[in-house]
Amino acid sequence: MKLIGPFRQVVTLANLPLRGKLTDEQLEIIEDGGILIDDQNIYKTGDFETLKNENPTINIEYIEGEQVVLPAFVDSHTHICFGGNRANDFAMRNAGKTYLEIAESGGGIWSSVQHTRNASEEELLKTLLERIAFLVELGITTIEIKSGYGLDVENELKMLRMIKKAQEFTQATLVPTCLSAHLKPRDFDGSNSEYLEYIVTEILPKVKEEDLAKRVDIFIEKSAFQPEESKKFLLKTKDLGFEITVHADQFTPGSSRIAVEVGAKSADHLEATADEDIHFLAESDTVATALPGASLGLGEKFTPARKLLDAGAILAIASDWNPGSAPMGNLITQASILATFQKLTTAEVLAGITYRAAYALNLEDRGKLEAGKKADFVTFSTDNFQNVLYHQGSLKATNVYINGSRVE
Repeated sequence: MKLIGPFRQVVTLANLPLRGKLTDEQLEIIEDGGILIDDQNIYKTGDFETLKNENPTINIEYIEGEQVVLPAFVDSHTHICFGGNRANDFAMRNAGKTYLEIAESGGGIWSSVQHTRNASEEELLKTLLERIAFLVELGITTIEIKSGYGLDVENELKMLRMIKKAQEFTQATLVPTCLSAHLKPRDFDGSNSEYLEYIVTEILPKVKEEDLAKRVDIFIEKSAFQPEESKKFLLKTKDLGFEITVHADQFTPGSSRIAVEVGAKSADHLEATADEDIHFLAESDTVATALPGASLGLGEKFTPARKLLDAGAILAIASDWNPGSAPMGNLITQASILATFQKLTTAEVLAGITYRAAYALNLEDRGKLEAGKKADFVTFSTDNFQNVLYHQGSLKATNVYINGSRVE
């Protein structure tokens, strides 16, 4: 066993509920605390001197200066495996061009598809690892990564293989998701329904055979796939043994209800979710995932996070880091801004980027600093944990720990 500390504050998030609103008074904060590690898991948290006296022969890793420690963060929705760049899309959007105009001029998702198809495996792996390293430096140690810029058998498998390969080079936990149903590719000769059947019969069996992903996603929207065809697709993928998640209610309402009906682990985006669907989500176990990066990148309204929490929903917050609508990638900055506009407590934000986000990925072994949880945590050089969100991402992580060991 190993004792790490002393920390000015240990913010454990212990005993907080999975769903609904939270007050900052509910946070357990251990002053001058320590974390006792046993075989990559947390054995105990508590007063540092007490833990040291209770274990006089234990190995101690002393922390220098005033630092606070939080559970490591979880980014439960990213698209960070891609080729190319869509800075021109951003510039055109800010200049007043519509989504359709940008797409017709060669931009949009199809642009990323072409760049990703043209990228070599080596190029994809290199840029993917660079983005993973950036996220780890922020204190994010669990990262969901989607395919969806290949859109045919060869290139979807290429993406997922590189995500699997990347796991060999990082201590972070990578969670691959097959998003072949991002949109129907322009070079597919058939209808939306026929393309979705192509995914079910041609892509997903190979994904399963190579164990490249256990999760499947679909973008339900007027510009992508329609509700009824999407529901049929999701039920088929569920029958194949995949967990499912949904891009829902980004521009038009209604698809979050489908996510609940098919038992999706999460419904992500929700910027256009109607009030009646907020309550439908709140009565389910489907996580409502806010993606403030997309709101910032597109100049659209934010997910109604306050209403979702007040209704009793499980709210996660993720970055949606992608080359088009959410190019920033800084989850802490985005979550801090969402908190300002939606009036979220610090406890609600921290829960949304730790154990509630982990639940969306079916990973309940992390996200809190309590006995039995994975020893992933992040420290900041400050005397008050509130400064992490107060500085909106400019206060950088000092140390990141994975499985109880400092990431160098």
